[in-house]
Amino acid sequence: MWIVGFLLVLGPLVTLHELGHYLVGRLFGVKADAFSIGFGKELAGWTDKRGTRWKLSALPLGGYVQFAGDMSASSQPSQEWLSLPASERNQTFQAKPLWQRALIVAAGPATNLLVAVGIIAAFLMVYGKPVPADPAEENYVASFTEKSAAQAAGVHIGDRIIAIDGKAMTRWEEVKEQIALRPGTRMTFTLERGGERLTIPITTASSIARDEFGNESRIGLIGVMPRDVERKFEAVGPVEAVGMGFVECWQITRFMVTGIKQILVGDRSVKELGGPIKIAKFSGERLSLGWEQFVSFAALISLNLAFINLLPIPTLDGGHLAFYAAEAIRRKPASQRSQEWAYRTGIAFVLALMLFVTINDIASLPIFGG
Repeated sequence: MWIVGFLLVLGPLVTLHELGHYLVGRLFGVKADAFSIGFGKELAGWTDKRGTRWKLSALPLGGYVQFAGDMSASSQPSQEWLSLPASERNQTFQAKPLWQRALIVAAGPATNLLVAVGIIAAFLMVYGKPVPADPAEENYVASFTEKSAAQAAGVHIGDRIIAIDGKAMTRWEEVKEQIALRPGTRMTFTLERGGERLTIPITTASSIARDEFGNESRIGLIGVMPRDVERKFEAVGPVEAVGMGFVECWQITRFMVTGIKQILVGDRSVKELGGPIKIAKFSGERLSLGWEQFVSFAALISLNLAFINLLPIPTLDGGHLAFYAAEAIRRKPASQRSQEWAYRTGIAFVLALMLFVTINDIASLPIFGG
C-alpha cells in the first residue's frame, strides 16, 4: 500500500507540476528538449515530433523539464547558446523576456496550487459546506476535561469563545485549529459571559495525539468540550467553492509556516518533519481508508509541493523567481558567478535536507523503534 499510494500521489502531482512549466513554455514558443518524471537513468521514453524526449526515470522523487538552451542550474546563457543560429536561439528559455521566464517558472507551483483548490472545491460541490443549524449556539463551553487549563484559568461552563488572540472565532473547528497548532503557548481568549465580554489568558497544555495508525503529533489543548450543535450541509456553487478552496489553502499554508517557525525555534520536534518515506507511509495509510481520504491527502501534498517550490532557495522555482525579482529591480541580472555560487549552495542545502529527512523518516519506522 505504501508503494502504490506513493506512486499514485507523487506521480500525478509531479507530472502536473512539470506540465505547468511545459505548457506555459510552449505558449511562449520555448522548445523543450526533455520532459522527465523522475531523475537519473531513463527507464522508458519516446521523442515526439517537436523533438521533446518524454521519459520515465529511475528515481521517482520529482521530475524536470529541460528547455532548449537551459544548460545550467542557474539558467545562464552559455557559449554554446551564443553560437546558436538566431532562429534556434529564439526558441530557447534565455531568449525570452524576463516576465515570460518568470511565468514559466511560476507555472509549476501555480498548477499544484490549482490542483489543491480544485480538489477542495470538488468536495464542497459534492457534499456542501457544514454549517450549524443555529449559529448562535456555536462555541459555547459545555464541560471540562480532567486538569483543564481553561478551567484553571477561570473559564466557566456556559462561556462562549468569540476570539483568540484578537481573531474572531465563528466555528468550533476554528477554535480547535488555533489551539491545536500552539501547544504550550500563552493565548488570549475573549469570552462572552452573561452579556459581557471578558479577556482571559490561557496557556495551552501540550499533548501527544495519535491517529489510528499510531502516527504521533504534538498538539495544544485547553480541556474544554463544546455544546452539541446540530449541523447541516449547505449546497455550494462552483464560484463559491473555488473561493472557499483558495481560503482553505491559505489557512493550511499559514499552519505550515507556523509549524516551520516552531521547529526552527525549538518549540516543535524536528521528528515531525517528513520526507519521501513518510509521504509513502501516509499515502498508503490514506489509501487504505478509502478514496475520499486519499484524494484529500493528495490535495494536501499538492499544496505542500507548491509551498516548498516557492521557497526562495536556489535550484527551486522560488530561487529562480527571487533572482528574476532582483533582476527586475536592478534592471540587470546578477552576475553569472554569484548565481552559480548561489545555486551550488542551494543544491548542497537541498541535498542535506533530503538526507536529514530521509534519516529522520527511517528512524521513525516501527522496525527501528519509532
